[in-house]
Amino acid sequence: MRRLTLKQLETVRAVAEAGTIVLASEKLNVTPAALTSRIKLLEGDSGLAFFDRYAGRLRLTAAGEEIVSAARRVDLVLNELDNVLSSIRGMRAGRISVGVVSTAKYFAPRLIAAFAKENPGVEVSISVGNRADMVTHLRDFGIDVVLMGRPPMEFPIESAPFGPHPQVVIAAPDHPLAGRHAIDKSELTNENFIIREAGSGTRSVFEYFFADVVVRQPKISIEIGSNETIKQAVIAGLGIALISAHTIEAEVESGRLVVLDIKGLPIIRQWFIVRRADRPFSPIGQAIWDFTLAEGPKLLPKLIHPWRAEPAKDEN
Repeated sequence: MRRLTLKQLETVRAVAEAGTIVLASEKLNVTPAALTSRIKLLEGDSGLAFFDRYAGRLRLTAAGEEIVSAARRVDLVLNELDNVLSSIRGMRAGRISVGVVSTAKYFAPRLIAAFAKENPGVEVSISVGNRADMVTHLRDFGIDVVLMGRPPMEFPIESAPFGPHPQVVIAAPDHPLAGRHAIDKSELTNENFIIREAGSGTRSVFEYFFADVVVRQPKISIEIGSNETIKQAVIAGLGIALISAHTIEAEVESGRLVVLDIKGLPIIRQWFIVRRADRPFSPIGQAIWDFTLAEGPKLLPKLIHPWRAEPAKDEN
């Protein structure tokens, strides 16, 4: 591997992300032939194939996964070097990658925009996905920090809470339970629930809340990986849903959704900012960390109703 270059690492990573040589060549602004040559040279040096062809796309082999992981680590080292040199020059400039779980996308843009306004020399890249995706990216050094509701435990991390994250049950305004008070959750076992996909933070809260209902578990009519689609399904009368209160501000204010008064709800979780504990933190990383802790609580969506707060046990 003595002829290994940064361009080769970049090429393998780009092809892995794009899925084809042609799409990767457009992203890197080089010819497909040049990319193919780089990959073949590296494969020849290592004696291993980095891609398998599957359904018309290129899929990483185990060796290819290692190359992409190395490329990410190199990119992080170079990014940290850039940030440190900027700091030495007395400039608050550099780059940082921020992961955002999909439920946090309702306030994260405001938070990041406020940070960018105070730090115009900082380039921020944002990745949005479910909790499992963000944990994977953080584990694989693909992002610097994550805004999420439940920090991972699979690898060393540092986390800090920056605001409450209430979970509530929503329904269409004409639902039979709308307007009732102090509903026992056992009554919900006859309802059709629309829930988030496995791996999401909201799904874990759903499973936690109904874990002690022994009569019958709630019926699950639809499983959807999008808060927006879940809200539209509830508005259409397809069922009810347990969801983050920070995702429904507009719909409740406009009367398209109502929050059901369920005993034990809302469950109050916390929003966290999370980073790896086993790698140096750049000056820019520290800046966004400190900014989130100071300004994050002010930028969270407002609560629509004065619900009775009943803190949940720590499911971690």
